Amino acid sequence: MPHLLALLLTLTLTACGSAPSTSGGPADDGGALETPDAGTSVDAGTVDAGSQDPWANVDGIVTAAVADAGVPGLSLAVYDAQDRRVFVKNQGDFEPTRRVAIASASKMVSGLVLFRLVDAGVLSLDTTTGQVLGWTGAQGTITLRHLLSFTSGLNPTANCNAQSGITLAQCVDQIAAAAMVAPPGTRFDYGSTHLHVAARMAEVLTGKEWKQLFAEQVKTPLGLTSEALAYYTFPRNTLGTTNPLIAGGLRATMDEYAKLLAIVYHQGITVDGARYASQSLFEAQAREPYTVEVGSSPMADVGLPFRYGLTAWLECATPSTGCAAVSSPGAFGFTPWVDRDSGYYAILGMELEVTQVERVVAFAMALEQQLRPAIRDAVAQTR
Repeated sequence: MPHLLALLLTLTLTACGSAPSTSGGPADDGGALETPDAGTSVDAGTVDAGSQDPWANVDGIVTAAVADAGVPGLSLAVYDAQDRRVFVKNQGDFEPTRRVAIASASKMVSGLVLFRLVDAGVLSLDTTTGQVLGWTGAQGTITLRHLLSFTSGLNPTANCNAQSGITLAQCVDQIAAAAMVAPPGTRFDYGSTHLHVAARMAEVLTGKEWKQLFAEQVKTPLGLTSEALAYYTFPRNTLGTTNPLIAGGLRATMDEYAKLLAIVYHQGITVDGARYASQSLFEAQAREPYTVEVGSSPMADVGLPFRYGLTAWLECATPSTGCAAVSSPGAFGFTPWVDRDSGYYAILGMELEVTQVERVVAFAMALEQQLRPAIRDAVAQTR
């Protein structure tokens, strides 16, 4: 693994020049820190002034990775088990208040919407497409659990996911017309079609469009008021709202995302201590639900062995029984993860230019893998 990380971190990447957003404030960081100027690092203030900085290793890893890969901007924010932001490191043109397209980091957020609906009894993980959408045959046996774990057997890609002039319902009709690639629950294929179908099931059962469901189930309960926090067909261009890309169309800031990631870390509890959704759903999220053949997997493409739970990658060697560390990295580099065993959750914020998706994912995941033990040690020293 060290040789793999060293190799991946030498990849040269070019970043997008998206302008920072002026909307949306920072996440509640417990009053521990103010957002520092770009290029600075801070800690929670629990170490004596004369002692060694416990975050020096973390700081050095980020600085070296950015320099080696030629990345013009990223930020790392770390939150402890009490939801205090104990570290933030800004490099170049990126900071936690900048709103960007987060690509597949959207998947974990979409999972929160659907978990809330399951908790409310609108759906269950065993609700089928046949019951809700009227699908028949093998397609009609696909469950929400299959869809959230990308084991539905549907073709993982569909041209309609990139069509902004249609509705989500019309796109799902096109997905239904395509041939399946495997029986449900037998093969994992990473892609956008699964969550599109899951979202349509939610729309049909509630009579509400995804935008309204996202507002009601995520934004309003968490006090996230910005209209710019939204899903699009083409999120980098803020284009297309009638056929939002459920698996990758969200635009958000790191500060906004931190409130969402806290719920995952605390298995259904918000930073304010309110019960957001049942713990059992987040326990299910952290387990691989089926023993399956792996078809398309971006983790396998970059040499990592991680399996998939419900809208989250499982970063441990025991995915069938559950993982304390889960993540949801995106194609532009934005990478959130939680590590309950180590007592923290973190976000690598960036929006890199995608000339080769694998190279961007390789960079972000290699950096995350290098940071995990260093952050664990730093958090342990600052408790």
